[in-house]
Amino acid sequence: MPKVLLCPPNYFDVVDQKNPYMSRESAVDRVKARTQWENLCSVLQQSGCEVETIDPVEDLEDMVFAANQVFVGEKIGYGRFVVPSRMVYASRQREVPYFANWCRARDYRVIDLDFGDDYLEGHGDLLWHPDGSRIYGGYGFRSTRGGIEKFAAAMSEMGIPVVPLQLVDPYCYHLDTCLCPLNNEAALVFPGAYSSEALASLHKFWKRVHLLTADEAHRFMGNGIVVNGSYITPCVTPPLEAILHQEGLNPVIVETTEFEKAGGSCFCMKTFLP
Repeated sequence: MPKVLLCPPNYFDVVDQKNPYMSRESAVDRVKARTQWENLCSVLQQSGCEVETIDPVEDLEDMVFAANQVFVGEKIGYGRFVVPSRMVYASRQREVPYFANWCRARDYRVIDLDFGDDYLEGHGDLLWHPDGSRIYGGYGFRSTRGGIEKFAAAMSEMGIPVVPLQLVDPYCYHLDTCLCPLNNEAALVFPGAYSSEALASLHKFWKRVHLLTADEAHRFMGNGIVVNGSYITPCVTPPLEAILHQEGLNPVIVETTEFEKAGGSCFCMKTFLP
């Protein structure tokens, strides 16, 4: 049974502009946000996941986006490990110790990297290939190329290669908005999010690259969660539905409109645990 970590949205709000989706004029409906979050938890459980939660902290309004604060993994002979992020915004930097300590208390090996002036934003910009053979690392808006390189050096000690991918669309400021591995052979990709070199690199690693439109990507359809034959997504178009069915996935719609006001959707709100 897959384990997944989420953070309740007790203090979720939009208080500043960290990405193009955010506006102080976009008031958050706290009741609606709670309902949407609980629905996501319910759908994950119905999809065969064991849901674990971390306690929210007052004044950390983005802590609900539980994909970003750490990167977690497991390697035979090494065990479970966690790499704490170094996030761009000070308010989000304060979230990281809570997630790192949560993992530390559960006996994860903590890999603290000296990022210097570089940044790295967890599973927002670092995505596993489904078979664990490599990690894709997005940079350009939140994570830096140097941050990806320092992370890659640490992963190389475990024999895990990291594929750097430059992002160029500010609406796709994290890799998880424009790349979604569906299985070992197929992925959803929004080509407009990448430099030409990054896009060419991606095509080397997937037998089937299914292209998303800008509209689909900017409506977070590439920010879905793949689990046990389901694709959990905030919405779906007929072309995307056909792609999912081709890959043996059933779309499950979970409304995330309140969280989209802060630039995040389904994938952003969870971290799969090893």
